[in-house]
Amino acid sequence: MFNRRQVVVGALALVVATFTVTAAGFLYFIHLISGDALTTMKFFRALQIVHTRYVEDVPVNTLMEGAVRGMVRSMGDPHSIYLDGKMFRELQVETEGAFGGIGIVVGMKDNVLTVVSPIEGTPGEKAGIKSGDQIIKIDGEDTKNLALDEAVAKIRGPKDSQVELTLRNAKGEVRAVILTRSTIQIKTVAGKMMRDDVGLIRISMFNEHTGQEFAKKLGELEAEGMKSLVLDLRDNPGGLLDQAVLVSRYLVPKGPVVSVVMKDGSKEVHSSNLEKAKYPLVVLVNQGSASASEIVAGAVQDTKAGTLIGTKTYGKGSVQTVIRLDSDTAIKLTIAKYLTPAGRAINGIGIEPDVNLPLAENYDNQLLEAIEIAAAAPPK
Repeated sequence: MFNRRQVVVGALALVVATFTVTAAGFLYFIHLISGDALTTMKFFRALQIVHTRYVEDVPVNTLMEGAVRGMVRSMGDPHSIYLDGKMFRELQVETEGAFGGIGIVVGMKDNVLTVVSPIEGTPGEKAGIKSGDQIIKIDGEDTKNLALDEAVAKIRGPKDSQVELTLRNAKGEVRAVILTRSTIQIKTVAGKMMRDDVGLIRISMFNEHTGQEFAKKLGELEAEGMKSLVLDLRDNPGGLLDQAVLVSRYLVPKGPVVSVVMKDGSKEVHSSNLEKAKYPLVVLVNQGSASASEIVAGAVQDTKAGTLIGTKTYGKGSVQTVIRLDSDTAIKLTIAKYLTPAGRAINGIGIEPDVNLPLAENYDNQLLEAIEIAAAAPPK
């Protein structure tokens, strides 16, 4: 039998060995992640100092959440954000087709909080907020130091509550508007027959139902005798990539619609199987046409399936995915860039229309021109 001394020495040896293996494994793990074990240890050292020495009590989970938020923000990508519980729930509701707010889509343009587009029929549109307006204050607070996710959280809120935005337009004019929030129900597709058997379909954004809604509306217009189509993507801020691909498959001939290029250089190609385009097609775009709407516009232009009319698009050619951290939080992370069928990267550049036509002040000259071109085009 072992005596007591042998047992104690053996137990201590086991503890030391276990600690050594665990510590070595931990250091190896953080080295794999960071490539720099000392830098990673500095983070844990800072966490320990703040937690034990700061004059006030701060929960560790609060410190960790702040660290994750700061880490994502430090990348300098306005489209990659940390989603806390509230923001994660709002994002899920938004992509499903409804959310609470004033109905504007915002982004960062030249490090300034900027309206990408207002959503039709919402308080934002009714208040006259335009694509390109800069939001310089929210409820009197300067937005200069606000991250995109913080700004969105401040603009959104419960139905019937109010928010004040201070806006600066393209002419440099500043105005303040007080808006009453509502539940924003998003029906993404609308359409009707115009003159000369020209059908008009408007897509306001791409959510989970857009592809299905587009197919239904297209069938309805076909039944009414549509011979050519105008697709209005103006002030469409984008949305779900797969829905943009679904819409494109009704419009562009067989071949690539968009190529998604990952960090390691691998490429995921989404294609159309349409034998040939069915109708003469004209697509309306402007500076508020972004992301998924640029996928459709780029595919139409590169495959020569139709004519683009309007002004240069926004230029968001990156792909985001939402990755859960736990049951309540997530990171929306830019994981890839996309290329048009001709291999064009449009991030930060945008797409120049085939016919550059600024919008008139008093009437929709862009739509009238689109109808003229669609009506005059020979049948496919």
